[in-house]
Amino acid sequence: MPEQEVKKRKAEDAAEHKGYGKLILFGEHFVVYKKPALVGAVKAATVAEVELSDENTWSRGLIVEDARPAIPGYKDKKAGEMIESTRLVLKHFDLDSDKRGVKVILKGDLAPVSGIGASAANCVSVARALAAALGKDVDEDEINQAAYEGIDNTASTFGGVLRFQRTDGKPLFDKKKLPVEIPIVYASTGITASTTEVVGDVREKREKDAAWYEGLEKEYMEVFDAAEKAIEEGGEGLVKTFAELANRNHEILQKLSVSCKELDDLVETAKSAGALGAKMSGTGRGGLMFAICADEASQEAVAKALEGKAPQVWKTAFQ
Repeated sequence: MPEQEVKKRKAEDAAEHKGYGKLILFGEHFVVYKKPALVGAVKAATVAEVELSDENTWSRGLIVEDARPAIPGYKDKKAGEMIESTRLVLKHFDLDSDKRGVKVILKGDLAPVSGIGASAANCVSVARALAAALGKDVDEDEINQAAYEGIDNTASTFGGVLRFQRTDGKPLFDKKKLPVEIPIVYASTGITASTTEVVGDVREKREKDAAWYEGLEKEYMEVFDAAEKAIEEGGEGLVKTFAELANRNHEILQKLSVSCKELDDLVETAKSAGALGAKMSGTGRGGLMFAICADEASQEAVAKALEGKAPQVWKTAFQ
């Protein structure tokens, strides 16, 4: 994306109080063992509005109105966490809702679902809106700090693609720009697996057969290196390259035993409908998958095919 367009988008993000969703492009599970991963922010975003009380309005307390697209059961299940994370953002700006009333309205086109970074998008959008309501001129680094600088929050704040790698100390982040938007369709299986259980299962398999795991890790690093090279080289071929690498990464994750029949069915359905490539994203054994499409027409066809198989389907783009 040209620098001028990036600056324009950043200005719009601040003015509209956006927090982007995210999907793991490449590297789930391998990132646990200090291998780099690529996380992609999607165009779909949460947008927040904040109103602060004065003497002529309500006096104290925190009110949160959630007008985001509804996913059955998800918002009710996460309501307590959302209130708590909102209070932490208020704390960053030294605002106590027990002393001054705060009303937060959450909107936007990002549907809250496990694996899309919905909580981070909330925090980032609220931080932007709160800074504006308080008349504070803050940069994106402070917005990210207010949202607690995790991998989801960093992607949600800055957009684009994020290279992430764990270390023995602080994790390493490297922000990258995509030269072109990548149209995608993502879909939910409707299944939420326990991250702790899935990661623990992979760890057990890794300990039992180190050579098997190291072989898969080597395959993955070839995918990662090719993806990073494609971003650096830029050009229209990026979309096709990412799609091919998504296919390879999904096959590796199948061998790692973290995919499942439901994910595999959605991946194959998307490819049969014309997607250039597709893979699971996140913990696996449920959760989300995404499909990379050549253009808007392909995106429509893939979305229609997935709607017959998945409980929720969305169209957006890596940007």
